[in-house]
Amino acid sequence: MAKTLEHYQHLHQIPELGFVEFKTSAYIADALEVAGFKVTRNINDTTGIVAELDSGKPGPVMALRADMDALGHIIDGQLVARHTCGHDGHSSVVLATAQEVINEGVVKKGRLKILFQPAEELGTGALAMVEGGVLDDVDILLGFHVRPLEECPMGKAVPAMFYSAGATVEAVITGLPAHAARPHLGINALDAAVAAVQAVNTIHLAPNLTWSVKATRMLCDAGVTNSVPSEARVCWDLRSQFNEPMDTLKAKVINAITHSVAAMGATAEITVMKEMHAAIIDDDVTALIAESIVEVLGAEGLTEPQFTPGCEDFFHYPRQRPQVKTGFWGLGANLTPGLHHPEMRFDLDALEIGVQVFKSCVKKVLG
Repeated sequence: MAKTLEHYQHLHQIPELGFVEFKTSAYIADALEVAGFKVTRNINDTTGIVAELDSGKPGPVMALRADMDALGHIIDGQLVARHTCGHDGHSSVVLATAQEVINEGVVKKGRLKILFQPAEELGTGALAMVEGGVLDDVDILLGFHVRPLEECPMGKAVPAMFYSAGATVEAVITGLPAHAARPHLGINALDAAVAAVQAVNTIHLAPNLTWSVKATRMLCDAGVTNSVPSEARVCWDLRSQFNEPMDTLKAKVINAITHSVAAMGATAEITVMKEMHAAIIDDDVTALIAESIVEVLGAEGLTEPQFTPGCEDFFHYPRQRPQVKTGFWGLGANLTPGLHHPEMRFDLDALEIGVQVFKSCVKKVLG
């Protein structure tokens, strides 16, 4: 546990945003090299890292993945990076697992790869790693995430976390400026933006599907209060438990925005800014993880698989490389008051549980 906590305490003090995890990446890569791994830094010209341990004997290639980036919060009017999604904990667990695996000679066949990924919060870090070729030779890939208290308490773990698909749609709405005393000479972008929000709110998918869409940002300012604004920027957050309804939802949102603003004479430039896929999880890998959880926590520590409306860019990996069998589990850690909350905290004793579960998985596959 000492090494895991040491890693966590260091990484927690140096939070860095996506694709600029320079200190974080250097610390992890240095530790992996000292442990004896073959380390490749700057994957695809990013801060991504791949470490490899080759047994020298035939066998499968197994990979463990951790994310490294922190979140940006506006606190006292300033943008600050904070580890409020537990990625420092994830990196600490996977780094300590790697060190213990090599020190204990766990890998007796095949190869073990350790992936430290940037920019999970941006939704593009996994894609950058895939483009860097890190999965081209991988057979099995495992990831995990600490869970909020209401989902999974300390002393329990979830063998499969079924994340939802998510997307961010932005519309830059353009009207025509005018003096507020002569509104008939302009096209009010703010009115058009409000109409677009209302139009999107009328969208319906089948009631048996789990989905949501809501406006989450609106920016519009003519600079003065007596002018008709000519531009507005609106963002919507889209969620769907499955990938296919997300395609339908995106199309309906784009259609609603386009036609509602056009009815007022405005135009909309629409961009899907960020997109993450719903979970693709292999049943056999889930069974492997479940066995390891029971081995570490006992049968009482194993929960049923869970669905969550949250998103995880981990699932770009199986979407881009469907030949890779993937598993993603959840670690109970008494995490409160919630993920992405500026004051998020969790029980650090959970980190050692994470190490032991991962070690057990590696032993079962490569031991």
